[in-house]
Amino acid sequence: MTISFKVSDNTKEKMIEHYKYMKRDKTPAYAIFQADDADTVITLYESGKVVFQGISADIDANIWKETEIMLNGKAPEEKEKKEKKDDNDKNDYYFVNSIGSDEVGTGDYFGPVIVCASYVNKKDITFLEELGVRDSKKLTDEKILKIAPSIMNKIPYSAYILKNKEYNMMQNKGYNMNKIKAILHNKVLLSLMKKDNYIIDMVVIDQFTSPRSYFGFLKNEDNVYRKITFTTKAEDKCLSVACSSIISRYIFLKETEEMGNKLGSLIPKGAGVMVDEYGKKIVNKYGKDILNDIAKLNFKNTEKILGN
Repeated sequence: MTISFKVSDNTKEKMIEHYKYMKRDKTPAYAIFQADDADTVITLYESGKVVFQGISADIDANIWKETEIMLNGKAPEEKEKKEKKDDNDKNDYYFVNSIGSDEVGTGDYFGPVIVCASYVNKKDITFLEELGVRDSKKLTDEKILKIAPSIMNKIPYSAYILKNKEYNMMQNKGYNMNKIKAILHNKVLLSLMKKDNYIIDMVVIDQFTSPRSYFGFLKNEDNVYRKITFTTKAEDKCLSVACSSIISRYIFLKETEEMGNKLGSLIPKGAGVMVDEYGKKIVNKYGKDILNDIAKLNFKNTEKILGN
């Protein structure tokens, strides 16, 4: 997985300080540093461009996105590669009967991981467009809370909520985030297909790893669905993936809201500095064992919260 975006000078300074003991001896041309942080390689260039590569790239990237927001009031824009066939590509995925799956919560320290698969018949396209599903990534949480129930009442779906305790058990068994996601995507796809004999032109997953790695992660599973089309930015191309993205987000928001109600305070999203401060307050109030039930312990936030 590779993620890149530009950061401001004050965020660059924070990164230089953070990675000063993780730097490689050699750096690429025009780079300030290249560092190894667990499963991620981080390269910061003089221009402010930063590149995250590796299994945990999304986790590390989200931390610095949160930092950029905190310091400068807005998120950095991810670099996108423009391809001439994008429009045709989108049409190939759009006007079809499809099942698509997507996940939410993998970059958030607090709260569960939600994976959802949805089925969209071509006759439902107009209904979904009227709700604004076509621009799912532009929807605010408030809009998602408003339209998701209508989608869930009409569009067949299957969702899995991976609670934090279960997530931490899988991590302790040596499962990385991509293996966990592969297992859950396979689970919801099979679950949805059991509900009805759908007319399906394609099954689409928002690509988070290579197809070879995806199926490699599933080698010990008894039943694996294999007729899958993997594509990046799938929620922009395929309405069933967009529906799954919205439903997953809705469930995540509801789950974290319920968790916050039990803790007596609103839970911050992401994995940035505000999350660290919140975690320290919660540990002071309830003890460190509470983290196993509400957080993803393999995130770097745990060390910061516990002061290790």
